[in-house]
Amino acid sequence: MNRRPGLSARLKLAISYAGFLVLAGAVLLAVVQMSLLRYVPDNDQGLLGIAPNRYLLTRVFAPSAATALGFLLVFGVLGGWLLAGRMLAPLTRIADAARLAAHGSLSHRIRLAGPADEFRELADVFDTMLERLESQVGEQERFAANASHELRTPLAISQAILDVAGQDPAYPRSELIDRLRTVNTRAIDLTEALLLLGRSDRRQFAREPVDLSLVAEEAAETLLPLAEQREITLEVTGGPIHVTGSAALLQRMVTNLVQNAIVHNHPGGTVTVHTERRRYASALRVENTGRPLPPELVPTLTEPFQRGTGRARTEGHDGVGLGLAIVHSIVRAHDGMLELRPRPAGGLLVTVRLPAR
Repeated sequence: MNRRPGLSARLKLAISYAGFLVLAGAVLLAVVQMSLLRYVPDNDQGLLGIAPNRYLLTRVFAPSAATALGFLLVFGVLGGWLLAGRMLAPLTRIADAARLAAHGSLSHRIRLAGPADEFRELADVFDTMLERLESQVGEQERFAANASHELRTPLAISQAILDVAGQDPAYPRSELIDRLRTVNTRAIDLTEALLLLGRSDRRQFAREPVDLSLVAEEAAETLLPLAEQREITLEVTGGPIHVTGSAALLQRMVTNLVQNAIVHNHPGGTVTVHTERRRYASALRVENTGRPLPPELVPTLTEPFQRGTGRARTEGHDGVGLGLAIVHSIVRAHDGMLELRPRPAGGLLVTVRLPAR
């Protein structure tokens, strides 16, 4: 944005300091004149017949006062310039950091030293903002790279299938259609998951009262055939808990958690979904059996396209690596907390805490 040139803040402060200093000097001189000279008689003989009189003293005092005011003006401007420069030095460092950030360098930090004051507080807030921006930009770049790779994979598979079918006139048409349909379904699922993840990250949804216990029962009913196929015992316990949010997003959150618990399990295992009302929050807990999880693996499960290497999977349910990432995003969008804990006997315990309605 183009702006007309103006005085710098340093010059304005210097002029202000000089103006106040001259004004204070003028007031002081006026007080001296009014307090002392009024006792000097205004006649030719002066006080007790001794010269000088008020008129002569005023003529002598006025040039000296003018010289003093001129000195105060110069001293005020120079001293104010130096003082303002010293006071505004932290602001200059903050401006330089902001300029670097505007050109894409988010790794720079101000790290302003000294005791706490307004400039230090501003610098600390700016450093915190840069740290969060750098983290978010890095996360978005990794997400974009992973998304591009994941979306390119089904397209490359489709291209390979078509190339093979084109080179082999006897290639079964039904098999070609089935394989293309499978690849296309995976691409659609991935695209829908990416759109849902972006929607929850932007918090672009209407809020309404939602009973998480009903959502959990509906998710369990939907996924019951998958649980029976895997010989998994699925149980929903707890009482009604009411939160405020998007019913569709919360439904997707619970469905992803229950499906994740079923898929990463072993035959004959169990999945328990429990809802409970706590003092300041509504809690949803999904616990499943399964293989033991290394503690260092658990924090990475909520990252996009992290499928949990080494975890058991159901054939045909590899997923797209966004299940828990979507859950994490939905929980954050609802101002909640997500906690993942490996069970000592194997499996995972996921706890979602949302603000109570």
